[in-house]
Amino acid sequence: MGATQSEHTVPQLPEHRPGILQDLMKEEAQLDARLAELDVQPLLLVYGHLTEDTATLERFAPFIQGAWGFEETVPEEMKADLRAKLIATLKDYASSNRPLPPAPSRELLGKMVDVAVGRHVPDTYYDMIYDELNFDGKDAKTVKWRKTPSPARLASLKVLVIGAGFSGIALGAKLKEAGYDYTIIEKNDNVGGTWYENTYPGIAVDTPNHFYSYSFRMEPNWDHYFARGDEIQNYIQKCYAEMAIADRVRFEQEVVSCVWDRDLAVWSVTVRQKDGSTYTEAFNAVISAAGLLNIPSYPSIPGLDSFKGPCFHGARWDHTVDLKGKTVAMIGTGASGMQIGPAIAPEVGKLVVFQRSPHWVRPNPLIFKKVSPAWKWALANIPYYNKWYRFLLLWATADGLLPQMRRDPNWANPLSLNAENQRNRDWLEANIREQVNGDEDLIAKVTPKFPPYGKRMLRDGGFLKCLTRDNVELVTGPIQKVTPDGLVDEHGVEHKADILVLATGYKAQCPLTPIEVIGTNGSIRDHWGEDDPRAHLGITAPDFPNLFMIYGPNTNLGHGGSALFHSECQIRYIMQALREMVENNVDVIDVKREPFEEYNRKLDAEFEGMVWMHPGVTSWYKNAKGRVVTNSPWALSVYHSLTAEFDPAEFAMSKAKAEA
Repeated sequence: MGATQSEHTVPQLPEHRPGILQDLMKEEAQLDARLAELDVQPLLLVYGHLTEDTATLERFAPFIQGAWGFEETVPEEMKADLRAKLIATLKDYASSNRPLPPAPSRELLGKMVDVAVGRHVPDTYYDMIYDELNFDGKDAKTVKWRKTPSPARLASLKVLVIGAGFSGIALGAKLKEAGYDYTIIEKNDNVGGTWYENTYPGIAVDTPNHFYSYSFRMEPNWDHYFARGDEIQNYIQKCYAEMAIADRVRFEQEVVSCVWDRDLAVWSVTVRQKDGSTYTEAFNAVISAAGLLNIPSYPSIPGLDSFKGPCFHGARWDHTVDLKGKTVAMIGTGASGMQIGPAIAPEVGKLVVFQRSPHWVRPNPLIFKKVSPAWKWALANIPYYNKWYRFLLLWATADGLLPQMRRDPNWANPLSLNAENQRNRDWLEANIREQVNGDEDLIAKVTPKFPPYGKRMLRDGGFLKCLTRDNVELVTGPIQKVTPDGLVDEHGVEHKADILVLATGYKAQCPLTPIEVIGTNGSIRDHWGEDDPRAHLGITAPDFPNLFMIYGPNTNLGHGGSALFHSECQIRYIMQALREMVENNVDVIDVKREPFEEYNRKLDAEFEGMVWMHPGVTSWYKNAKGRVVTNSPWALSVYHSLTAEFDPAEFAMSKAKAEA
């Protein structure tokens, strides 16, 4: 059954809540104490926005080294002075009853963000910042009609969305807003996608959730800076209820195939229901919101089926299995393994971790920290505080890292790419040494022999420290085989186990799996094979008209950022494509081969010299031939620009043959 849906009131942001400043002044006596608990950078941005006082901004500049709250050395007297100025400013706005300012000018924006992140932010980011922060309270990525379509034309375009995770329900809300006839098909019995399916111990997001959330639905009441899995799922369900789209979602159904009908210009979609029965329905457009991380990848190890104890994938955690006091073998030290290990180690009798190759892990003091009441209050009550904090997280977790991920042709050290990458490596190695208490044998095992960011950079949530426990053993290298009682390592040593956990990731190199998709010139597998997917902007592919993808090929963010940022960019682009079909009364829209091939040439060229192509790196980012097929090489501002405006010239458009 699906998530229940009730009446929800979407919380108003403070800058759009009538009387908010007057309410703040009723608490004037407590304001300074509350503001003293907050980070300097977002407070400085709020103050600069409200006053345009650039002199104060410049005064703080020498003391700010980065966007994170812990990257500043501002003297306490300066912080107190800033709080006093901000309180006086809020009081002035309240007493004069004048409206809050609109979005800052580009000139002011540049001065503000440069100071707040401790470096120059190129003006190519400004449009993205305005879009992402929605200063006027409207979703800047909403696609509006240029001319109102007739109800008959709008009703004639049936849209199918595959998947009711983060992207699927956001797209559903936009389709509803525009008036389309749409259906969302979800294989699970609830919304949430990967956040509904993954319930393993220790699950959490590794992108700060005040950024890893919808730009059009900011949430002030997160309990953690890096939310636990249940918090993320609760947020998704809350947004789903507010969107009021439950009548368009079909749960416990799975798309089996999509076959293009040339004459009618529709996708003939076969759907399997919970009882195994199938039905077929025609849709004018199909949009996959299933993403890359939804089909678990199981390792090909001889004897895996012979293991006599409980054996399950991390993405399909079996909560009926009692781990207490048992010997647990876990294969994999990627994102899920690094969270599962520390979560279960205190409970199990013994944990044997099998590591194929080590990953870099980055410490962050906020990883387990709970959001204080003062922070929640500020996000809900200080005008623009939530927006500016979101910007800081966007910058801190995203493109600032890109320069160190490109090889300096004059750099000789094969273990790093450039001077900044080497400094990062030194810092990460120092953290490893500290976390494992200087154990040289363990240091050698967990230190990667490739540059930082060659594989996904993971958060250090206690995994390294976990390896020093008396009941935890790290086994490196390949696994020879699985026996009924355990696993045999490369040296022929058998490690006994009661329970086997597979933390082995997903089939990310073959999007749309396992759906059979047949377009105008064969199946999607004929074009892509099993691991070489390609798409224009990661969204559309020639010979598959009226088919769109969210989180498609080469749209995974390997350098940072938020998957939801990319998703919203793709949703806007797709909504513009649908608008083109409706307003111009066309039935078929198919990306031309020339722009598709040109984009992929540029894409592949952009990867040259990037860390993911380093000869010492193997990862799920690449296919069997070494091509990067999952990741986007673009800065967020570049991808935002590439997808901001749908270009009709890149598409062949026509009427259905049956109508021609």
